[in-house]
Amino acid sequence: MITWKDVINYSINGSPAPERRVEKTDEEWRAQLTPEQYRVTRNKGTEAPHSGALCSIHEEGLYNCVCCDTPLFDSTIKFESGTGWPSFTQPIKENAIKYIRDISFGMVRVEVLCNTCDAHLGHIFPDGPEPSGLRYCINSESMQLETDKEAK
Repeated sequence: MITWKDVINYSINGSPAPERRVEKTDEEWRAQLTPEQYRVTRNKGTEAPHSGALCSIHEEGLYNCVCCDTPLFDSTIKFESGTGWPSFTQPIKENAIKYIRDISFGMVRVEVLCNTCDAHLGHIFPDGPEPSGLRYCINSESMQLETDKEAK
């Protein structure tokens, strides 16, 4: 289980290596993504709270990166944080997420990216439920839900 201490360590010393890398040109990302997906994932945007399609969905399945389809989070670790963004306590694998120190807007935070394609996902905070105490606060626009129905 990833802890806040691990997150800080990864943001300072580098995240675990991903299983694969996906790199595309800006033109290729623009052709693949909707304008809002592009704004959030490639330009580090944030969707308005409570506006994302995945906020109130609680179906079983995997939350994959909208850019490269890498599995990021499992629905079993999603929780209702009240923040207006989908929230999770752990990534599906230790190397699914990249952690970056973020000092924008006069705050010190930890940004989370897809470790496969560097898509901006959101931020992580140490105020989630036990046992990890983590809250991965993720933009709906950066993910797509693959339900068990779709996998069959």
